[in-house]
Amino acid sequence: MMNAVQLAVTDGVTITKRNSIKILRSLDLLGSLVFTPVMFVLLFGFVFGSVIDIPGLSYREFMLPGIFTLAVAMGGIVTGYGLTDDLQKGIIDRFRSLPMSPAAVLIGRTTADLILSTASLLIMGLVGLLVGWRIHTGVLETLGGVVLLLAFSYALSWVMGTLGLAVRKPEVFNNVSMVVVFPLTFLANTFVDSGRLPTPLRVIADWNPVSAVTQAARELFGNTSAAMPPRDIWPMQHALLASVLWIAVLLAVFVPLSVRCYKKATSH
Repeated sequence: MMNAVQLAVTDGVTITKRNSIKILRSLDLLGSLVFTPVMFVLLFGFVFGSVIDIPGLSYREFMLPGIFTLAVAMGGIVTGYGLTDDLQKGIIDRFRSLPMSPAAVLIGRTTADLILSTASLLIMGLVGLLVGWRIHTGVLETLGGVVLLLAFSYALSWVMGTLGLAVRKPEVFNNVSMVVVFPLTFLANTFVDSGRLPTPLRVIADWNPVSAVTQAARELFGNTSAAMPPRDIWPMQHALLASVLWIAVLLAVFVPLSVRCYKKATSH
């Protein structure tokens, strides 16, 4: 068992390096992942920032944690797309012919995308500081917010990896992933106070894992206001705990499911 784990980790590091180099050479992919969230920062910050009122807080400070959550969610799409692309081009078939752990492909893919999400968060944080976003907590809380966002990104990578291995075609995955990610990230408290939504939408938004992560990030970065009416729903009152539970559930469900889908996709 120990040798199998060591082999998976060692081979996973190798695949991580391979995927990281591939990402760096894909300028179109880098552009979409970096500039799309930055575009959201600028558009929502300047276009909607003057018309959306958040009691006791500037809209840009309220918005940035939501943008961060949106970005890490989009980063998970890279995992599914990369797996479908490797399947279509026969690269995974080449991996199968090598004496390597099957889990290494998934570990390497998700880890490389986690590195990309880290770089994306750094860039957006710098842009956010330029447009007026500020952190009002200490170093530990700030690091906690970053770690939470990256952990959510990692969990979503396994979700999207499972989806990619299920559909197996990059074009189909692109369409399906957008149908999943955009409602998930917009039907939440990412850009508006979910308490102002109509009751059916408010219930969905309050129990959306994106809302929990966004709220937890706001609290950890100090982007909250005492003037905002407190929510009486459990995920919003205990956002950090709810986020950790959501991340644990997603990993517990989709890591083994992703491995199963990988074995099925490569069994032909």
